[in-house]
Amino acid sequence: MQTAITTGRIFTLPFILLCFSSFLFFASFNMMIPELPDYLTSLGGAEYKGLIIALFTVTAGISRPFSGKLTDTIGRVPVMAFGSLVCFVCGFLYPFLQTVAAFLMLRLVHGFSTGFKPTGTSAYVADVVPFDRRGEAMGWLGLSGSTGMAIGPAIGSVVTSHLSLDFMFYSSSILALLSIAILLGMPETLPDQVPFRLGLLKISRKDIYEHRVFPAAFVTFLTSFAYGTVLTITPDQSSYLGIGNKGLFFTVFTISSLATRFLAGKFSDRMGRVPVLKISSLALGISMVMTGFAGSAAMFLVSAVAFGAAIGTNSPTVSAWTIDLSHEERRGKAVATMYIFLEAGIGLGAFLSALVYNNQTDRFGWSFALAAATAFAAFGYLLTYKPKRVTTQSG
Repeated sequence: MQTAITTGRIFTLPFILLCFSSFLFFASFNMMIPELPDYLTSLGGAEYKGLIIALFTVTAGISRPFSGKLTDTIGRVPVMAFGSLVCFVCGFLYPFLQTVAAFLMLRLVHGFSTGFKPTGTSAYVADVVPFDRRGEAMGWLGLSGSTGMAIGPAIGSVVTSHLSLDFMFYSSSILALLSIAILLGMPETLPDQVPFRLGLLKISRKDIYEHRVFPAAFVTFLTSFAYGTVLTITPDQSSYLGIGNKGLFFTVFTISSLATRFLAGKFSDRMGRVPVLKISSLALGISMVMTGFAGSAAMFLVSAVAFGAAIGTNSPTVSAWTIDLSHEERRGKAVATMYIFLEAGIGLGAFLSALVYNNQTDRFGWSFALAAATAFAAFGYLLTYKPKRVTTQSG
């Protein structure tokens, strides 16, 4: 059984290395997102834009029960390394695609990366930081990932414009390789590791879902609709509003989230997770309304700031809440459960927003209205939620 850390500092060498690896990982697969809609269109698949994100999240969600079980058995580090390895391989394969079917299949495979890496990462963080500073630690971890998410799309668009699309894909792959190199030097935190065997891939119903974390997972599901919508619609909306760099919206909202993640984590440690999540879900809904009805580039980027602030407040808080609600010896499964709901929300948000949008610019507002509605639904759920005292020890 693991022992919760009750005192100590956050910035140990393993935590710093983990943050840097997370930065590289998120930069790796996010740098290609703004370019994928046009790339798919060039292959003749413009009508499948909604599947770019949706298919990615399908396999990410399907793989969560496996990554959760493996995180709690073979260890945190191997699971993280496998996730980065998938990114490395997929980055090199994109330039060789010639058909829409091949592209969509690779997006399915690529989704395994986020199905594994963040699961192992969150469990590792919970192992090495004091439980009473968990929100703050998740804020710093999110800060690292968000920095990668901010830099990635901007660099991806620049590399594509000045060099080539293929070179951008190869650059993505190299960043993933570097994230693996960092992980290989990190100590394992799971006691009583067992060697990998095929039998561990047999999943039962109890391996799929951790009921204790349902409140955090449900809020994650409702609020992640917005992220799926943003990933799918904003590249086209950027072009429509005359913004040349389709990664600019991503950069602005991610920089905005950086300014709030650290403070949000600390506030949730002091004020409680639910009060902070009420604020973030309400702000998220408002930001979606602003984005959908932005009539100029300036208003569009202002909405990106609002969206980033809401996401930056929500993400570390709901991650810390998930860990709070879970048993220590089932952290991997608990985190996996939350991420299953996350991927389901992102995937549905991407698919439904693209369905509503249907490549018609007069439907931007309607696409984001659905994301706003789900964010407001999360706010309503939190208003009625009755917090229960949860101990940090298992049992």
